[in-house]
Amino acid sequence: MAEEKSYKYVIIGGGVAGGYAAREFSNQGLKPGELAIISKEPVPPFERPELTKAYIDLEVNPTLAKIYVCAGTGEAKQYPNWYKEKGIDLIVSTEIVKADLASKTLVSDDGKIYKYQTLLIATGSTNIRLSEIGVQEADVKNIFYLREIEDSDELSLAMELYVQRGKAVVIGGGFLGLEISSALRANNHEVTMVFPEPWIIHRFFTAEIASFYEGYCANKGIKIIKGTVATGFSTNSDGEVTEVKLEDGRTLEANIVVAGVGARPVTSLFKGQVEEEKGGIKTDGFFKTSVPDVYALGDVATFPMKMYGGMRRVEHADNARKSAAQAVKAIKAAEEGKTIPDYDYLPYFYSRFFNLSWEFYGDNVGESVLFGDNDPKSPKPKFGTYWVKDGKVVGVFLEGGTQEEHKAIAKVARAQPSVESLDVLSEEGLSFATKFYSTSL
Repeated sequence: MAEEKSYKYVIIGGGVAGGYAAREFSNQGLKPGELAIISKEPVPPFERPELTKAYIDLEVNPTLAKIYVCAGTGEAKQYPNWYKEKGIDLIVSTEIVKADLASKTLVSDDGKIYKYQTLLIATGSTNIRLSEIGVQEADVKNIFYLREIEDSDELSLAMELYVQRGKAVVIGGGFLGLEISSALRANNHEVTMVFPEPWIIHRFFTAEIASFYEGYCANKGIKIIKGTVATGFSTNSDGEVTEVKLEDGRTLEANIVVAGVGARPVTSLFKGQVEEEKGGIKTDGFFKTSVPDVYALGDVATFPMKMYGGMRRVEHADNARKSAAQAVKAIKAAEEGKTIPDYDYLPYFYSRFFNLSWEFYGDNVGESVLFGDNDPKSPKPKFGTYWVKDGKVVGVFLEGGTQEEHKAIAKVARAQPSVESLDVLSEEGLSFATKFYSTSL
């Protein structure tokens, strides 16, 4: 007979959302043995964004211990012993292969059965593979994806192996593509970025913002090829990649290829059992799904965006952390016959690479207003962009800002103040945000 265990709470997924949910359970009061985290990953929850930042930087001697949650929020890190001390069963290297939400039963790949009273789905996203988008020969050696610790370790090994003659091609012009290109170049590899869009991070950046980062990367020696895609690869006798074939007929020499062509939420376990929307699991403002006692967190959750109306799904660590806390607070409040306010999320994105660091708050819709010094050759560039819709500032981007200035732009994005004109806003630049912040304290 299969081994069976029962818990009051079970979290499926040991990523950012799972780790921060465990943190909130501990903060809210948790008895030993009440909570289990079941993760297919072999390590405790860690700050996944760091895979393309600190962890991939060979010069700083990166270690997993440096990026355990809650390193991203400055709280004490949750080392393996933390879970033991809190009486949390951290079950790693274990994948749930069947979920029966009606009977509150989970089955793992080793045949064990897990029963729960309340389930938190924190399965996150998975990389879209090149073969899924029609790229030929996409299973050759030295093509890397970056999602798990093992991915980063394998890439780091290749980076060290080819450090004297490294020729890297990064396929994709999104967040991951830009950050990993920078990391490869910082570790002395020749780097070429390839993507089909007219500029990097096309869905988020304006052309003016992108031109700065493209120029900065070019000055650092990164070659950027836009408007085409990879269609296949050439290999040597060992099956290792030697060339990337492009749709426009060109070929690029490469011994390392990193693919960052998007991700999709991991929801297949729950198909037909929960209501879905916009590619994710539909939830309310407490991250409750359509099934009683089942919650969805982070990347997999499509939730009401209170500030702007409508339903959205947000793939970012900030939302993973905050949605996890919201769900756990809602669970504990319901147990006590209490209520908490609906989730009121202010979208937040950030990135850092080379000596650059930017933050964005709000929504990137409406007309954009560029301000500041966005010359890629500037020794200390500092610039930003406001987005204005219906006469109100709805989003703010800032490169090179201070902590106080980041607080200011977040305040503006949340309050959505009215502006006289785009010309006035352009003239005032960052001072518009800092003055608004100081007068609203």
